[in-house]
Amino acid sequence: MLRCLPLLLPLLALLLGGCAQPSYVYHYVPGKTSDLRDGYAIAPPRAPADVMAAIAAGNRIAGLPYIYGAGHGPEIDTAYDCSGAASYVLRAAGRLDEATTSSAFRHYGESGEGKWISIYARHGHVFLVVAGLRFDTGWTHGESKGPRWTRQSRPADQCVIRHPQGL
Repeated sequence: MLRCLPLLLPLLALLLGGCAQPSYVYHYVPGKTSDLRDGYAIAPPRAPADVMAAIAAGNRIAGLPYIYGAGHGPEIDTAYDCSGAASYVLRAAGRLDEATTSSAFRHYGESGEGKWISIYARHGHVFLVVAGLRFDTGWTHGESKGPRWTRQSRPADQCVIRHPQGL
């Protein structure tokens, strides 16, 4: 039995390690997934009002540049970082009172994926998935950084997944 242990440990680490690292993978679900046209999200017709408001807010800032520390005020800004963009969208949806940091999003709302909105947060980065589309300041098509909607999958190493209550 002990002779098998060196062979089993790498396999066990691989299995457990694969389960511990979440990722965003795009999946289309009819009636629930937003469409993406020219960089803007189109909300599903029967999405809740909070989700429609989140998508409209994301569309307002989609394409703006990335600047570390930007977008944390109560009004629309000229640039956003990851937590500023996530905060702006969630404030517009009525789900956040003031901007917060990527690390603080690790404790926001409820644990796990939401039905409509999920927050992927780790120390140093946060992104949203709203009605199936990822809203992120990185890992998007092209070299420019800043808030963007995308279907592109991405790893979410060290992220916890949270969601607003009821969504």
